[in-house]
Amino acid sequence: MNFTASQIAFIVNGKVEGDINASVNNFGKIEVAKQGEISFLSNPKYEEYLYTTNASIVLINESFVLKHPVTTTLIKVQDAYAAFAILLSKYQEIVAQSLVGIEQPSYISSSAIIGDKCYVAAFAYIGNNVKIGNNAKIFSGVVVGNNVVIGDNITLNAGVKIYNDCVIGNNVTIHSGTIIGSDGFGFAPMEDGSYKKIPQLGNVIIEDDVEIGSNATIDRATMGSTIIKKGAKLDNLIQVAHNVEIGVNTVIAAQTGISGSTKIGNSIICGGQVGIAGHLTIADGTKIGAQSGISKSILTAKSVNGTPLQDITASLRSQSVFKNLPALEKRIAELEKVIESLLVEK
Repeated sequence: MNFTASQIAFIVNGKVEGDINASVNNFGKIEVAKQGEISFLSNPKYEEYLYTTNASIVLINESFVLKHPVTTTLIKVQDAYAAFAILLSKYQEIVAQSLVGIEQPSYISSSAIIGDKCYVAAFAYIGNNVKIGNNAKIFSGVVVGNNVVIGDNITLNAGVKIYNDCVIGNNVTIHSGTIIGSDGFGFAPMEDGSYKKIPQLGNVIIEDDVEIGSNATIDRATMGSTIIKKGAKLDNLIQVAHNVEIGVNTVIAAQTGISGSTKIGNSIICGGQVGIAGHLTIADGTKIGAQSGISKSILTAKSVNGTPLQDITASLRSQSVFKNLPALEKRIAELEKVIESLLVEK
């Protein structure tokens, strides 16, 4: 699938400098790109490669000033990184449009309703009373349980499992191995020391424009719903427990675990390997550093870090002091000797 520089410039609202008919059919990193590939330059660290790259087309910021001549065709845009992302998305969309139809062997219940222009790969399973919108892409090994409702333009990558009664909105992408709607971790302690399982009768609701990475687990609510709100982005290997709510446009990095009934606000940025205790509230706009441990609610937006949790500035100062502890210990020992000698002289 070939695209010319003029076609790409139209898509990304850019201006061509060079051959408007230069053609590409693939993407490449600027330092190793070949003829027929398109790349981009946004980080000054990679500027040197602009003058040696074999890429046929390179996207660059319109504010960029060339220091040497280039042999590649340039497309100048306001933000090269954002423009490249738009181009990748457009390419992915075109590729996805070619996937239509139902492959065999697959199982689709006679009571399931599937919209127009959908793709169901071989070895997928779609249960009773499932409703799937238009332009869905469902890959091999996906299991969609009974009574699940799925919107338009969704992508369920290989091996995704969606348990009964869950609801998935429009424009949602879920990556391989992720499980939606598994039982929440609910057990009641008995007098004899054993634990009795508490039935998990709720579901998971994933709103529009959400993306969830690979091998994440989102547990169904005990009662009611675990909710991932519009525009949220979850990385790989994230655990979301029962009755958790994750707010609009919140971003959570890999290996984070969120305990039951915690309410994560809107537009939160959460680093990787964060642990969040249960029944807490995290304020809109909070920024959480990687490997932080959150044991109490954060009621006003701020940047936090560390275990135990601290304000980001205090945490960084503490880390700075901590790494200097051996030197500080040595200085204290030297000062003690000086004090002792002064006392002896008196």
